[in-house]
Amino acid sequence: MNPEKYTYQVSWSEEDQEYVATVLEFPSLSWLAPDRQEAENSLVELVADVLEDMADNAETIPVPLGERSYSGKFNVRTPRSLHRRLVMEAQAEGVSLNAWINQKLASA
Repeated sequence: MNPEKYTYQVSWSEEDQEYVATVLEFPSLSWLAPDRQEAENSLVELVADVLEDMADNAETIPVPLGERSYSGKFNVRTPRSLHRRLVMEAQAEGVSLNAWINQKLASA
């Protein structure tokens, strides 16, 4: 598995006064460094080591988010009062409940 294919984020940590790199597929991993690129590069190297270790131990390796397929469907449980309000808003806009919720999610 290529460590470059995982989903990395780098942000400033005011508490640590350094950049912190994280990887969504491995939430327990992070790397701090004074330089933004150094934080990300070091975390990519760490992920490579973790992937190698997981492979050596026959552990299940997470599939990168970008390689996963999505059905486009998910179920959401919501209070009846919110369901009613959303139906009323959709009706007022002249669209289906599904279309209305998609619009709300896209603008969130």
